[in-house]
Amino acid sequence: MSFARKDFGDNFNWGVSTAAYQIEGAHDADGKGLSIWDSFSQKKRNILLGENGNEACNFYQKYEEDIALIRQLNIPVYRFSISWSRIFPEGIGKVNSEGIDFYNRLIDCCLAQGLMPWVTLYHWDLPDALQQKGGWVNRSIVQWFSEFVECCINNFGDRVKHWMILNEPMVFTGAGYFLGVHAPGKKGLGNFLAAAHHAALCQAEGGRIVRSLCADAKIGTTFSYSYLEPYRPNLVRDCKATAKVDALINRMFIEPLLGMGYPIKDLAVLNRIERYMKQDDEVNLAFDMDFIGLQNYTRELIKYSPFVPFVNAKIIKASKRNVPYTQMDWEVYPPSIYEALKKFNSYPAIKEIIVTENGVAFKDTLQDGRIEDTDRVNYLKDHIEQVLRAKKEGVKVNGYFVWTLMDNFEWAEGFNPKFGLVHIDFKTQQRIVKDSGKWYAQFLNPSI
Repeated sequence: MSFARKDFGDNFNWGVSTAAYQIEGAHDADGKGLSIWDSFSQKKRNILLGENGNEACNFYQKYEEDIALIRQLNIPVYRFSISWSRIFPEGIGKVNSEGIDFYNRLIDCCLAQGLMPWVTLYHWDLPDALQQKGGWVNRSIVQWFSEFVECCINNFGDRVKHWMILNEPMVFTGAGYFLGVHAPGKKGLGNFLAAAHHAALCQAEGGRIVRSLCADAKIGTTFSYSYLEPYRPNLVRDCKATAKVDALINRMFIEPLLGMGYPIKDLAVLNRIERYMKQDDEVNLAFDMDFIGLQNYTRELIKYSPFVPFVNAKIIKASKRNVPYTQMDWEVYPPSIYEALKKFNSYPAIKEIIVTENGVAFKDTLQDGRIEDTDRVNYLKDHIEQVLRAKKEGVKVNGYFVWTLMDNFEWAEGFNPKFGLVHIDFKTQQRIVKDSGKWYAQFLNPSI
């Protein structure tokens, strides 16, 4: 390997990321209310093989063991999310003290083990009670979310100093309110545009609340970003289609946050979002984040398609292109993360970039108590090397977090995709560190 941890400098943040619904389990324990994923996963045909996150990795009961495992892997930063419905079973109103107690214990456990907690406030598990009132389509969610943020900062802000407001708003609004393939399973352009605008307002308002209540906090939010290229670079139609898809999936949330407004010029259908805007919204969409979380996994090739509404484009699957691909049918293309970092760095208003998710799902084989996941090791090496390449060119990247700590509930794909550094036997809840986890541990502490 041609690089080492020391090449990134002493202040570079190394971590691992998880999300509450994907690992916690205990879906109705100790006063927790239902989330939209609790409800969505119970309905037939929503989740591959009819699975759900009711138990998942049982992190709620096993968090001390898992925090010790993170420490064993020499990982200094642990990024996790707070379940909104564990704090507010009805979404607003009465606070569930047992939910507060759980996250207090988790945070204290991290600190006792020498881990720095980085907390995501919203990682897709909206309280179902709020969805019954329209969820993200209802503009009242700005107030509901503000109440949740205030509660979290007031209870945990004395010890947690790194906060991320939303996780990938394009994904939870697009998949959940336009395509209907994620919770809450809604479809249609109107649902999507309303949900997207309210999420964009919440990411800025959440930042303002954190800053007002915790002056010494470092505040960010996270965005998914796929490097896009036209399937046929010499064909104007493919190039135009690529620009439209880029405006939708890569630029729609970051640019309003930076005070640039929605990228309507490159995707005309976004002008319909104006029907959901009120006075001062354009100003209120903007907030000066301390850092931006970048989440990158792959490259996509875009082909013109007259049959796809609004964008006239379709993604050509990796499995159809004779390239290496993952369990998610995502191309393995390490330069994608370099290109993503360069793009975000080109926005002058972005102060610092943290890669808050990067990882890969491959099929693992447990043999003689070991998982020899060489492909995942190579994926991590190659992508970390691309991060270093960007850093050496002056990109303001200052962190890299692996997705994810352990195999978990991967949303609509259930337990099939394996992203973890740690294998989970979901019948026994046994944890086994994969070779990729051992490699990451050694990379972070070469002396072992």
